[in-house]
Amino acid sequence: MAEETSRTPEVLGEDFIRDPYPVYARLRERAPVAHVVLGGAPMWLVLRHEAARAALTDPGLHKDPERCARLAARHAGVDPVEQPAEKSPGQRMLVEHMLGMDPPHHTRLRKLVAKAFTARQIQALRPRIEHTVGALLDGIAGQGEVDLLKAFAFPLPLTVISEMIGVPQDDQAAFGAWSNALTVAVQPQEMHGIADRMAEYLTGLIAAKRAAPDDDLISGLIQARDHEDRLSENELVSMVFQLLVAGYETTAHLIGNGMLALLRHPDQLAALRADRSLLRGAVEEISRYDNSLHLNTLSVTSEPVRIGGVRIPADAFVIVSLGAANHDPERFEDPERFDIRREAGGHLAFGHGIHHCMGAPLARLQTEIAVGALLDRFPRIELAVAPAELRREMNLTRGLESLPGRGGRGAPRAPPDPRPGGGVVW
Repeated sequence: MAEETSRTPEVLGEDFIRDPYPVYARLRERAPVAHVVLGGAPMWLVLRHEAARAALTDPGLHKDPERCARLAARHAGVDPVEQPAEKSPGQRMLVEHMLGMDPPHHTRLRKLVAKAFTARQIQALRPRIEHTVGALLDGIAGQGEVDLLKAFAFPLPLTVISEMIGVPQDDQAAFGAWSNALTVAVQPQEMHGIADRMAEYLTGLIAAKRAAPDDDLISGLIQARDHEDRLSENELVSMVFQLLVAGYETTAHLIGNGMLALLRHPDQLAALRADRSLLRGAVEEISRYDNSLHLNTLSVTSEPVRIGGVRIPADAFVIVSLGAANHDPERFEDPERFDIRREAGGHLAFGHGIHHCMGAPLARLQTEIAVGALLDRFPRIELAVAPAELRREMNLTRGLESLPGRGGRGAPRAPPDPRPGGGVVW
């Protein structure tokens, strides 16, 4: 594959942001890995399923935010920004978490967090998620036209992950606003300012939970131990930040992308309405077909590596396209077809290897409950605008800016709140 190594990098522009799948198909047919320019930086984009799985477990690819920053500065032709002797709490929070770590630090943190983030705890959330979904749908019923993202897909995971972690209800909207602002922030000063406010709040919340533990994830993380090891204060702040941000926006866009896929494929929507046993498989096909986590976080090479037969030099950015891998015809037959009866197992929507998403079971559960309840509540639902009018946003995640929909009135019927004295949240 020497020809790919020497090829001039292809600049990925607005057409890629609008619809990356035709670009993926063209590049993937040429080679498993393509040399591209994305966001102004040259990098190696891994496209084919087999190569993506290999890259996600390759020890020659490193998660190192400071090395990435130095390499980005070099590509931009500027001197690397001098690192302050002491980072601010927000700066530490943005980089000192599991997504930016290699073993053994990543292994240690994940082992500690796993003690407070179990499958049993996720399944125990089902009644609360069902109640929250029902309450949100009560608010939608009778509105005629509604933005399903703003009224449903975003508030659901924000409520669920905030309650799971232990963020008080009155503070949840602020967390959603901070997360959204971080996503669109361009200037480092702006990003660091938002992060500092989040870190200050989380530090206070952790102190309150340490003084008065509750049945929530922050309290569990404070108490989590592995022999004599436990999370430091900085690690606690970074971990809660990662769980809040990762558990919010990616799930919201997964629900939104899934509803759009169903609305654009009325035969699949009708099949799901007729047979709810297809719901769990539909969630897997939604995840494969238009997953919200489209690109994994940047890795960097410290020495030359070979992925899919393509030689990648030292000091190079590598990014795996989970979206491209999920549309690889060598792995999935007719991959551009949305088919809820497809055997979609083996998709990479939640990553692979040591960085496989710990929150995948929670994202799947929320999407399953949300889609099923929406169809149960509204016998008819349709897009309120032409598909061509819908706008996408894309960074590491890919999702809609809005999803205007129309449906019938629907009968208000939120399940009872499983919490003692609980009421309708939204």
